[in-house]
Amino acid sequence: MFAILKLLLLSISSQLNADQGFDVRRHLCTVTRYDVAKDIANTSAAAANNTPNGCTPIHINLVARHGTRSPNKKRMRELDKLASHLGELIREAEEQNLSLEKVPSWMRGWKSPWRGKLKGGELISKGEEELYNLGIRIRLRFSELFDEEYHPDVYPIKATQVPRASASAVAFGMGFLSEKGGLGPAQHQSFTVTSEIPASDIILRFHDCCGNYKWEIEVVDLHFSSCSLPRVVEAVNFLSISHICIQDFKKKQEPAVDKLKEPVLDEITTALVSRYGLKFTRQDTATLWFLCKQEASVLDITDRACGLFSPSEVVLLEWADDLELFILKGYGNSINYRMGVPLLEDVVQSMEQAIKANEEKHPPGSYEKARLRFAHAETVVPFTCLLGLFLEGSEFQKIQREEPLELPPKPPQSRNWRGSTVAPFAGNNMLILHSCPENSKSKYFVQVLHNEQPVPMTGCNGSDFCPFEEFKEKIVAPHLKHDYDSVCTAKLEEPEQKPVSNKLSQLFRCLLSLQNDDTQSTGDEL
Repeated sequence: MFAILKLLLLSISSQLNADQGFDVRRHLCTVTRYDVAKDIANTSAAAANNTPNGCTPIHINLVARHGTRSPNKKRMRELDKLASHLGELIREAEEQNLSLEKVPSWMRGWKSPWRGKLKGGELISKGEEELYNLGIRIRLRFSELFDEEYHPDVYPIKATQVPRASASAVAFGMGFLSEKGGLGPAQHQSFTVTSEIPASDIILRFHDCCGNYKWEIEVVDLHFSSCSLPRVVEAVNFLSISHICIQDFKKKQEPAVDKLKEPVLDEITTALVSRYGLKFTRQDTATLWFLCKQEASVLDITDRACGLFSPSEVVLLEWADDLELFILKGYGNSINYRMGVPLLEDVVQSMEQAIKANEEKHPPGSYEKARLRFAHAETVVPFTCLLGLFLEGSEFQKIQREEPLELPPKPPQSRNWRGSTVAPFAGNNMLILHSCPENSKSKYFVQVLHNEQPVPMTGCNGSDFCPFEEFKEKIVAPHLKHDYDSVCTAKLEEPEQKPVSNKLSQLFRCLLSLQNDDTQSTGDEL
């Protein structure tokens, strides 16, 4: 009997120690802060740095996500509704004379930390620090590339017009160029950040410009003939009374994603009801999990909403989020990454220009040494997929044949696809172009760093250091058979409707270009 009791106590003690070592901040999918994600990468680096002796970097391509941000207005309203519903659940329990002993004290009278805020989605101070420090680290790590006087043609910095992305570019530039100028005691250097208008930015906002991804259009008896600025209001009014069906691609996919997530949410909802004695719904569980992610990432609070869930429940909720990322933005559908081909082409073109400048021995200051881009998870995730990262060998062959991949396996099975690693806040891919000695098998090599760590390219025999021509042949070329127009141009079944669809497409582009920053910040874009 004593032996059984001892084993039971040891088991409980072991579980407590495991729970105490569990850090929920490592399981927040794309809401994971960069310092946490980078720590994960440091402790489980996929590949060692195999840079051969004598090879020197001659160009860098950076594609980075914005830093940690606050929730958008839509999500803040959702949290306000949660506060009201929690109050109702507690009052209902009191009216039924139910015990509230198991209800966490913070939940009584809880209000959203973002209550009353009029704006949302902005970069917060932690996000600024993430990009500022990234800029410093890149400059120090590749000092031979950044020893020249700053010029926007040598070090172009590009961002989307969404404020959190452009602010991230500015924070990066301040770190990257710190102590390089003569402005003020800190010796700041002024610099340029350029952007394209959203309606035409197929490099960094291809997800917003791709017709087949963004919408499907069915038009019946449409007589509108202009989308000039004075007609926009008339157009919107007309669309509201026409027989037009506009369906966002992601909206089409979401019911299937929700079906996959429902069993997880239902299982955890049942556990929460039993654990705390309140009549939580599936929606309550989903919103409490969102609150947990925001508190842990933005506010460094892990003992309130996150404390409601056991470690095993957190892992399941993380997996459900990873499924959604996989299906809506990743390998789950080929259009998710095929529409990013213009970005891939832009990266390769910059490398070819750098090689030409090196071969022709252009003088310093006359050619580009780095192309630095700042955007969103909707940019970084597809680009990661185009590079074939986080895949097994057979999976890489499948995506090149456009065959569907298996969904990321459910815990406790291991998986490569984790949002906390693929696209955390400030997550990034760097492609370093190296010039190597003539006696090597290739003069130019491409090294891929994901979140600053070397990562194997399945398309290059699992190496993170790939001959440039092989990189183009095996990784890039298979994607180039799908040009952006063929992937993204909407196809209507009725030939006679095509002229109308073109005008409607123009209207949407017009409307997109007229969006103000506030509208952009309220969407679900990551």
